[in-house]
Amino acid sequence: MDFTLSEEQKMIQEAAREFAQNELLPGVIERDEKQKFPAEQVKRMGELGFLGMMVDPEYGGSGLDTVSYVLVMEELSKVDASSSVIVSVNNSLVCWGLETYGSEAQKTKYLKPLASGDVIGAFCLSEPEAGSDATSQKTTAVDKGDHYILNGTKNWITNGNSASVYIVIAQTDKEKGHKGINALIIEKDMPGFEIGPKENKLGIRGSDTHSLIFNDVKIPKENRIGEDGFGFKFAMKTLAGGRIGIAAQALGIAAGAYELSKKYAKERKAFGTEIANHQAIAFKLADMCTQIEAARLLVYKAARDKDIGANYDLSGAIAKLHASQTAMDTSIEAVQIHGGNGYVKDYHVERLMRDAKITQIYEGTSEIQKIVISRGILRN
Repeated sequence: MDFTLSEEQKMIQEAAREFAQNELLPGVIERDEKQKFPAEQVKRMGELGFLGMMVDPEYGGSGLDTVSYVLVMEELSKVDASSSVIVSVNNSLVCWGLETYGSEAQKTKYLKPLASGDVIGAFCLSEPEAGSDATSQKTTAVDKGDHYILNGTKNWITNGNSASVYIVIAQTDKEKGHKGINALIIEKDMPGFEIGPKENKLGIRGSDTHSLIFNDVKIPKENRIGEDGFGFKFAMKTLAGGRIGIAAQALGIAAGAYELSKKYAKERKAFGTEIANHQAIAFKLADMCTQIEAARLLVYKAARDKDIGANYDLSGAIAKLHASQTAMDTSIEAVQIHGGNGYVKDYHVERLMRDAKITQIYEGTSEIQKIVISRGILRN
């Protein structure tokens, strides 16, 4: 198997690295402290083509492969996971779902501005009582012939206040269970749609996370994605690809923590020599490097599976499970290597540690990934 990146992929990786270092790094601590949405940086990411990377150029995208996408996600996440999750949601959950399952009219109206970065999108599945159990939707979309009436609440929605287009998963026929769920496209200015409070989070604090409230929102029938009852399948298919993006985010957080730690260990002195020369620190770096290399190969494999049309449910879940654990383990060790400096904001690693935790929770908790993996390996 050839693990060599193409020249185009290397150029994309380098462009993402330069953008992260030159435009994301300045101000990242302030954005974290003030929970400030990176509006200017998001605009630039749209200009660079990062918000519709895998979308066909016909619809305003870059037409790139999934491997290129995870390369960008890794580089952005090394510096600012709050910005990279915006890229992940827009690419994996919103654009991919619309391009794969949307009608031609939906692609023309919604996908083009999303892929070009003119607007950003949000994916609305989780509810107060429907997180991991996505079948327990309380948000309802009552069929009124040529339209639906939407009522309910969605929680923990990335891009909640900054998005213009929202894909909302709602229950239309409770008696049909998960086969009675639909995916509907909502516009921000629709009457009855209210943005709830912003969440005060542990990590990814620059990310715009809100609850959303729907009070008798009238949704035209043409805004339903796919056939009646397709919503749950749409959500699961979309999340399967989204896990690859979050796995790449976790990989980037881990790699960023490792790079900062290696640099610090070569500069910081204790007992008359750089701390990298002490076996206790050197072995930590060795373990971090090994975990990250394993995570990187798993993420690349999942991305390649998607690119070649292979089933990526299993490989995506494995990549997310391992990469998110690696992000957590590596960022904790990064704080330890930095000692007292690691506990203050100026050295970045405490933020990376806080950001790492969410990768074990959103787009399927680690426990859910183990369910997906065990079912996948026991099926054959």
